[in-house]
Amino acid sequence: MADFSLKPTLVGDLVEVRPARASDAQVLHALMSDPEVSRLTGSVHSDDEAADETWTVEQLEAVYQRWSTATDRIAWVIVERETGQVVGEVVLSDLDQGNRSCGFRIWISGATERGLGTETTRLAVGHAFDGQGLNRVELEVYDFNPRARHVYEKVGFVHEGTRRGALRYNGYWVDAHIMSILTSEWRSA
Repeated sequence: MADFSLKPTLVGDLVEVRPARASDAQVLHALMSDPEVSRLTGSVHSDDEAADETWTVEQLEAVYQRWSTATDRIAWVIVERETGQVVGEVVLSDLDQGNRSCGFRIWISGATERGLGTETTRLAVGHAFDGQGLNRVELEVYDFNPRARHVYEKVGFVHEGTRRGALRYNGYWVDAHIMSILTSEWRSA
């Protein structure tokens, strides 16, 4: 049976993915102010909102404190090993014990095109399957984020369907693509 109360540190060649703590809120808050992160994650609905503060440091401290003991999610910070800098967050969420499945999300600020997202995704998905015995991991990616979709496909996620017009951004409707990977696909890759 999966146990998301256990929150291990995962280490790859490029990144170390360690459990998020309340003390990470300050640096994550600064990274979240990146308008690209706000837009690509669907956290805001316009370029104007992307420049606004969505969360305060205090709110993030409370969230990460709560998540540090949560049994339905594992929230990690992504640390680039070469620099020792925190560059983003990755989360396994919405653990469904009965169906042995969970959700996945990731964001990285200012450290793109270096393979960090691909390695982080592989580490987190590997933990879901090999470390937790899950059968399915799923995610949602917006149509205006082809870079992320490419990473997910490279790791083995398969497009299952589209939630048409799921996000209103800058006055236009943006589709959200549902993708998943099964343990059988992970093991055969």
